[in-house]
Amino acid sequence: MEDLADYHVSTMHYSRILIAVDDDDFISSRRAFDYACTVAKIYNIPLAVTMILETGDLNIFQSLSPDVLAKRRAEIARDLNIYCDKAREFGVMDVQPLLGEGNPSHEIVEEIVPSFRPDLLVIGSETKPGHRTIGTHAAYMARYAPCSVIIVRSDAQISRMLKDFEK
Repeated sequence: MEDLADYHVSTMHYSRILIAVDDDDFISSRRAFDYACTVAKIYNIPLAVTMILETGDLNIFQSLSPDVLAKRRAEIARDLNIYCDKAREFGVMDVQPLLGEGNPSHEIVEEIVPSFRPDLLVIGSETKPGHRTIGTHAAYMARYAPCSVIIVRSDAQISRMLKDFEK
């Protein structure tokens, strides 16, 4: 067994980052996106930005309507491209958009991560009672993703937690 006294700290370097942003929840995505862009810029490494069209959020009539699906796909693709443009404006040199459909946690862990092969997955997390966001999928992704996962809390959630600790 390696002895702690003989251990030497070594630098850690990421080579590819995947950031999962939620089109329905800018609050939880913003801070995580800032973090992912900062790390990608500092290390000068590729950043993939992914958004998932949550088909489970559509009612049966919406899911059967090609026009509704096409409109929703176009909205998500537009927003995904805006995130990518923001990352490039910030100074991230290699930015790739990745769009998926289905259950976000399953789609990201089973499809997006294997295709992009990041060594770091960054996700925002803010859950509100009765409202599912990417953050509600954070535990699943942290448990099953084959790479390191960083869960970034929103400013609002950090403020609420600090107020609870002060009580």
